[in-house]
Amino acid sequence: MSGRFCILGYQSNAIMLRTCLIIFLFLLGNKTKIVAQELSATVIIQSNKVDNQVDPKTFIQLQTQLKDFINQRKWSVDAFGSEEKIECSFYITIESVLSPGVYDAKLSIVSSRPVLNANYTTPILNMQDPNFTFKYQLSQPIEFNENKVQGTDPLEANLTATLAYYINLIIGLDYDSFILKGGTPYFNKALNIVYNAPEASGISGWKSFDGQRNRFILIDNLTKSGMEKIHEAIYSYYREGMDQMTEKLETGRGVILNALMTMQEVQEGNTNTMIVPILMQGKYTELIGIFADANKTLKSQLINTLTIIDLTNLNKYKEKLE
Repeated sequence: MSGRFCILGYQSNAIMLRTCLIIFLFLLGNKTKIVAQELSATVIIQSNKVDNQVDPKTFIQLQTQLKDFINQRKWSVDAFGSEEKIECSFYITIESVLSPGVYDAKLSIVSSRPVLNANYTTPILNMQDPNFTFKYQLSQPIEFNENKVQGTDPLEANLTATLAYYINLIIGLDYDSFILKGGTPYFNKALNIVYNAPEASGISGWKSFDGQRNRFILIDNLTKSGMEKIHEAIYSYYREGMDQMTEKLETGRGVILNALMTMQEVQEGNTNTMIVPILMQGKYTELIGIFADANKTLKSQLINTLTIIDLTNLNKYKEKLE
């Protein structure tokens, strides 16, 4: 029997199918061995800053290889039908050539998920990693072994280790949005990559002291004891909030506000919290749409919460909602 059958009798749309799959596999302890891939990823490499220094075939080939690496590799034991795959994008901007075949780059990662009974996808992850240094040459194989994250060449391994880290983060957040703490196995995989990350001159982003925002802090926020409320907030926002908006607008809106207030509690209770600003990145337009017609009390509560968790966009919120 396919791992994609629906145990709850839901209609066959993407959101219901994925919900059924995640609950089904969660109940089975994720032991069902099935093979369809999880991601539908776009990979775009922007190399105009170094085009006069590098063979133009290099990044064309790399872009194709990375797309295949992300989309054709199995990242879990779970099966996703074509309509259920997680939509995501990886944008790599090559900033400079450090030495032949070695590049300093920025990586932007975006993922989303469909909303129940709506022709709308809600953003989950929207962030940039500025510490992406890697080695790549024409015909270089793209390989990753989670049991040997460091590989044989640290700068080559840093390419796939970084991507694998964010792939597990994307899958984990997607699962968290469907079932409470459903993403835990994937966050733990990302944590394992951090603990075993490549080390070499020029490689950064894996250590707790690599600036105020890095891969260590982000995954630590999602795995350490005492941060359970962030998983509650993610689940409430998406499954109990967004997925209710079509049929129960006021209920969904109230749940979303409570989820944001939980994020506020997390933000205020932890001095080195990276996950809340990451989750809020790209939420401005969505929240304006949700609360535009809300009553003044809800809007006031929302503004007070956003003062803590999305200060960057606070004036924009005030302009639209006050």
